[in-house]
Amino acid sequence: MTGTTPPPLETRDQLRDYALTMLDAAMAHGSAGHARIYFDGTEGGYGHDVDGLEGFARTFLMVGYLLKGSDGAEGLEAAQWYAQGLAAGVDPSSAERWVRLDEHPQAKVEAASLALVLDMTRPWIWDKLSDTTKQHVIDYFSPVVGDQTYPQNNWVWFRLVVQTFLKSVGGPFSLRDMEDDLATYDSFIRAEGWLSDGKHRAFDHYVGWALHLYPTLWSRMAGASALADSRSAGDRERLDRYLTDALALVGADGSPLIQGRSLTYRYAAAAPFWIGAIAGVPSHRPGALRHAALSIVNHFAAHGAPDANGVLTIGWHKPWPAVAQSYSGPGSPYWATKGLLGLVLPADHPVWSDPAVPLPVERGDVLIKADAPGWIVSGTRADGIVRVINHGTDHALEGDRRADSPLYARLGYSTATSPLLDEASWVQPLSQSVCLADAAGHGTHRTGLRTLELRVDGDHDDAVGVAASVSRVHWVEPVGVQVRHGAGFRGEAVDAGTLTVVSLVRGPYEVRLARVTDLTDAGRERAVGLRLGGWPVADDAPVDAASDASGLPIASARSKTLVSRIYAATTPAEASTTTVADASPLGHTAVVPWLLVPLHEQEWVSVMVELSGTGPGVAGPPPASANAVFDVQVQSSKVSVTWPDGVRTETLLETDFPSPNSVGTGSDAVQPFGSPKQEEKQ
Repeated sequence: MTGTTPPPLETRDQLRDYALTMLDAAMAHGSAGHARIYFDGTEGGYGHDVDGLEGFARTFLMVGYLLKGSDGAEGLEAAQWYAQGLAAGVDPSSAERWVRLDEHPQAKVEAASLALVLDMTRPWIWDKLSDTTKQHVIDYFSPVVGDQTYPQNNWVWFRLVVQTFLKSVGGPFSLRDMEDDLATYDSFIRAEGWLSDGKHRAFDHYVGWALHLYPTLWSRMAGASALADSRSAGDRERLDRYLTDALALVGADGSPLIQGRSLTYRYAAAAPFWIGAIAGVPSHRPGALRHAALSIVNHFAAHGAPDANGVLTIGWHKPWPAVAQSYSGPGSPYWATKGLLGLVLPADHPVWSDPAVPLPVERGDVLIKADAPGWIVSGTRADGIVRVINHGTDHALEGDRRADSPLYARLGYSTATSPLLDEASWVQPLSQSVCLADAAGHGTHRTGLRTLELRVDGDHDDAVGVAASVSRVHWVEPVGVQVRHGAGFRGEAVDAGTLTVVSLVRGPYEVRLARVTDLTDAGRERAVGLRLGGWPVADDAPVDAASDASGLPIASARSKTLVSRIYAATTPAEASTTTVADASPLGHTAVVPWLLVPLHEQEWVSVMVELSGTGPGVAGPPPASANAVFDVQVQSSKVSVTWPDGVRTETLLETDFPSPNSVGTGSDAVQPFGSPKQEEKQ
């Protein structure tokens, strides 16, 4: 690989060579006995032994894909190398033995990858192992049986996969464990093919690269049929429906949505599209699934991942250690190899010959709702950006009083921007937020919100996405040791009041309405205004920041490819920007435009939030005054908007907005607009 942009991967042969290059780089970092692979970089939070196991197990996935997809003709040299490492890793007397499943929880994760590969490559690896090594493998996996310490999220699949392999080779297993894990998984099922990663509202890439991936791979394992046969049709139906939304979430440049934890796994986001091809989903052509998957892989290859040495470092495009969670080590990024899963499909599979089908955002503008995560999805063909406006995901439960996680609880995420991930952003919401701000600039948090409305009205030019949520907003003072596993910080919470936010979404624009009611004494004494933050723009080159409150209050940030603006129909307002360094994986400098509006209880605040690319066809500069083009009128059950392109829409809400004193921590505290309670709609 050179410093120039590599040619795009378009065929199976090219993807195979790409995987072989990465395998060569991985083996070059192997230990003497091949059992551990240590990539350069700071030791992970779980220690040196776990790092070595991760490096082996996650790159071993590529060996499995190559052997399976070529019927043993590809990757044979790597297979022999890894088989030697496997024998050393499971040998309890080896100096390179792996950390055991009952010694460290992370071994339970890596064991699932080992078991999957051993199952799919039986003729070429497992069948050729010595009887002693086979027994060592069984002994290594056996602590999984009866282990009740697995987290009740996507980890249930790690226990299920390993026990299924043990069952197939005459090892110990527990049918009760397996049935329990499947029952737990079923409890994650949500609307329209989505699944939550556990009981919390945790919707992110784990839906695709874990919760939809493992059922299909597991059902094809030897020993799975007794439990899998009756489930496979339902799993495929849910996957098929989920892929409709997943395809709409990929940017025209191949970037996945930059949202949720474990972002360093990068093109693992391509995995659900390959799984769709493997499962043979009925609603999506193989060419559409291949194009989506390869677009994501190519996006990162074009931006330098892997690096010039063929290594995936912790980061997004380039190395950026701050994107890591506390569990991330130098080998962790290689879960990205799930994005190469298409290699298990042989060269004569239709996925490799079916004509490519462009992504939804490549074919036209996209405006849909995703009920489970509470998202309005808006993609614009002119700039290829996909945005989600978030009124349902916070990695928490209703009534929670944690701080907002920047990975989950922001009002917006996109394929062109990243949430700010510096320390301050875990404590104080700024970008894509609405909060009560105090004199020191400390903002409230909305985690524990309730979704009120989610729909798309109209069609064509006058289509508008409508979303709303309400929360008992609170200031949080973090206490104790915090982790960044996705959820927000814990601490001492001080309630400020009830905040209702409504989003009307059309193209690159969001009309954001906010109203504060039921202020507490602390809210009245402490809050100086309502702060509304726009999209963060980051770049290694300078980002221009501008603000003006002399006419229509407006704040903006502009890079060479993006413009982010927020401007107000509500006046007066303070317009400003905040510039931060090293807070985004997309660039050293990030700028957030924001407005601060005087706080008047029960009065609606109206602003326009924009994120656009700067290429041809993108809307021009914002209007000079509220009377020029942009105009918002809010009545009891109707919002009339004149948009920056001159189109006028009227959005009806079935009833009035929630009244004061209607929000609490109980499940019956708030009614949606003219609908049954949210939990009854699910």
